[in-house]
Amino acid sequence: MKKLLLLLCFTAFCLSSATYAQISPPGLGEANTASWFAFGLRQDLGVSKKWQSMSYIGLGRKSNPDNYALFFKPAILVINQEFYHRFHPHWQYSIALSYRKQEEYNDFAPYRRTVAGFEREWRLYGRMAYTIKNERLKFTTTFRQELRTFAQPFEEASSEDLQLRSRLKLQLAINLDKHKIHKLIGGYESLFSTSRSALSERWSSFKYRESRFTFYYSISPQELPFTIDLGYMNNLVGSQSPFSAHYLALDVIYNNPFGLLRHKQGN
Repeated sequence: MKKLLLLLCFTAFCLSSATYAQISPPGLGEANTASWFAFGLRQDLGVSKKWQSMSYIGLGRKSNPDNYALFFKPAILVINQEFYHRFHPHWQYSIALSYRKQEEYNDFAPYRRTVAGFEREWRLYGRMAYTIKNERLKFTTTFRQELRTFAQPFEEASSEDLQLRSRLKLQLAINLDKHKIHKLIGGYESLFSTSRSALSERWSSFKYRESRFTFYYSISPQELPFTIDLGYMNNLVGSQSPFSAHYLALDVIYNNPFGLLRHKQGN
């Protein structure tokens, strides 16, 4: 345990980037490999840039548990809107609303769709982030609290209808040039949750569920208003008999599509 704590502290000391540089993949359940693509709009609100809007749509596909075809079948559709407020040089909070449609498949071969076929999710969450940085490095520690609600076409098919989930993330970005065009971004995130059964309405114990390890290359060309992130995520799910899934991720973010929104000044 002591070695694990030392490792986490070292990782926290060593990570960094723009507070939320890339659009990381969501967990997609049992699979060997998965793919994720997202397109986002990041907009500064006001000259001070203390407020920011981030909107994105993302699509995920995944393999079966018995193959490695990361584009094999549809997995998820995500539509997300988040607002950030930097109220201190080191501190930032945000609040977001997310809609997700996740495809549902049977746990046994040939892994066809379930009778319900899919599950809808509405997610409300908030983040609190602390950042330290210099010209080369930027490290961010983030706590995120989520309220998730689930619904399926057939009510009896849903195993849970409500979940509270807590997430702790450590992230580090390294600028590879003085203009901050090229970056490497590493991250580690632990997820803990408790869920309410749709049938018994009882809550499960609050405990560790999974970990996510990410590594990204990011480029923000000076002549273009886009940030492009190409990366890898390892999703380690469970604690007793965990399984691991490997994700290839790409996202494109259009920065300030509406220009810099300024407040009008009176005469």
